[in-house]
Amino acid sequence: MATDGAEGLERALGGSFDLVILDVMLPGLDGFSVCRRLRQRGEQVPVLFLTAKGGPEDRIRGLEEGGDDYMAKPFRLRELLLRVAAILRRGAWYAQRLESGRLRFGGNVVDLKRYSARTDDGREHVLTHKEAMILKLLAEREGEVVSRSEILDVVWGYGAYPSTRTIDNFILRLRRRFEEDPTAPSHFHTVHGVGYRFTAQPDR
Repeated sequence: MATDGAEGLERALGGSFDLVILDVMLPGLDGFSVCRRLRQRGEQVPVLFLTAKGGPEDRIRGLEEGGDDYMAKPFRLRELLLRVAAILRRGAWYAQRLESGRLRFGGNVVDLKRYSARTDDGREHVLTHKEAMILKLLAEREGEVVSRSEILDVVWGYGAYPSTRTIDNFILRLRRRFEEDPTAPSHFHTVHGVGYRFTAQPDR
């Protein structure tokens, strides 16, 4: 167990872990910053925030920084264990790769195993775990409308309580990466009041 944020970041980057449990109010480097730096370094280990800061904005920020779940203190041990099991279960779902682990749509190629992508303009991108999970879910259901509630359940789990704003922000990020014109998307379509639909090869 690390006693401050800098030590926690160093240990998380230097070891192999199935899950990191992270407090927000760490001395020095706070938990949000630790999580953000882990994701910036390409570290995709699941992160569960367990903290006294339980306000809605704190919860949303934790998830948008790359957290997989967010629990406020005080908590029940049984709920914590259930949340941990759910995070690991979602990780097992993601490990069921799409064919060889590569997803092609338009001129884009995504390597789901390495969290990397090359867009049709030749640019290289590193995906976050949540971006990759949403992309995998939508691609597996190509042509279908996937509701926001289902995205919440599969990618975060209902217990994390991300807002629709969180989901919409992730979709905007995917559009900026992969759409020729993010304001007129060809692949990531909004179905107003319901959710999103993915189209791999749109008709032109």
